[in-house]
Amino acid sequence: MDFAFDARTEELRARLLAFMDEHVYPAERVVDEQRERLSSPWENPPVVEELKAEARRQGLWNLFLPDAEYGAGLTNLQYAPLAEITGRSPQLAPTATNCAAPDTGNMEVLAQFGDERQKKQWLEPLLAGEIRSAFAMTEPDVASSDATNITTRIRREGDEYVITGRKWYISGAMHPDCRIFIVMGKTDPDGPDIRRQQSMVLVPRDTPGVTVKRAMRVFGYEDHYHGGHAEVVLDEARVPVSNLIGEEGGGFAIAQARLGPGRIHHCMRLIGMAERAIELMCRRAVSRDAFGKALAQQGVVQNWIADARVAVEQLRLLVLKTAWMMDTVGNRGAHTEIQAIKIATPRTVVDILDRAIQLYGAGGVSQDFPLAELYAGARTLMIADGPDEVHQRSLARREIKKYL
Repeated sequence: MDFAFDARTEELRARLLAFMDEHVYPAERVVDEQRERLSSPWENPPVVEELKAEARRQGLWNLFLPDAEYGAGLTNLQYAPLAEITGRSPQLAPTATNCAAPDTGNMEVLAQFGDERQKKQWLEPLLAGEIRSAFAMTEPDVASSDATNITTRIRREGDEYVITGRKWYISGAMHPDCRIFIVMGKTDPDGPDIRRQQSMVLVPRDTPGVTVKRAMRVFGYEDHYHGGHAEVVLDEARVPVSNLIGEEGGGFAIAQARLGPGRIHHCMRLIGMAERAIELMCRRAVSRDAFGKALAQQGVVQNWIADARVAVEQLRLLVLKTAWMMDTVGNRGAHTEIQAIKIATPRTVVDILDRAIQLYGAGGVSQDFPLAELYAGARTLMIADGPDEVHQRSLARREIKKYL
């Protein structure tokens, strides 16, 4: 395994680091001020649109898509250090480069499973950053950690599907540019194979019967840059049968295909969040005195910083190994590693951010520094894309099976 950056990665890395320094970090200081003047809190502030235009001009656009027909054509190993850089400003950089969830996963689904009409109608404007999208799987009334529990009903009537159900924490649904939902529900609720009961259909947001009921907060944050998280009600919403993605009964498999890359992308960005936290810890430690000496001279602070550096180096190697395996043996072959990083990375980064918040005191929980919002995002990823315990259960079974 050789994790050295190749020439293309080095070149993109240099351009992206410069973009962050020259455009993204300065924008962090103005975006909240601009948001206060918008007619809707879900609109992009002008500076975000400026960042998107500049990123596209510089060729820092759709870096996440390995399919060269649609994206940059990078391998997972090439994309990993780039995603880490954007993770240093997760509220701005992924959106600016059109590499933000949930659009990334939805574009991957459409690129891999969509037909030509679906790609033309929805994938192309998503790739261009002209519209946003949402992925509607999670439901409030069942344990959605087990996707076979989903109760949303997709019933066929002639040439239409009729969809009824309630979803929540549907990322992106509050954004005014969100035009399309990928909805997962059951087309065959009584089928003998519980993993063949589900299907995915494309549902335009303005479809009669679709109601975006309310915004859901995350630790008090509205998460504007993801387009918010919404509760969505579908009441006899009708779409053409041609809006089916793939085949009937293929929804569970498509969801698994979507979540594999999504999990590693989150972990890549989490490492960037941890690096930002370490930088902030060091800057604070050398600039503040307590009890007669600099915080940087306090043994406990030194331990926090040293432990954080060791943990990040370990995580980065595991994520890079996982990316390499996904490139060489495929997502299925890297299943154990994908689960391992999904368990280890959010947990460790939450701990690093917690120490950074402690070092900043009251400032750490305030809006004047990014740590509290970074913490909320990292802690959420212990639940999103499958809670840690589900991955632990599956990983343990895989290990035990070797000895049976």
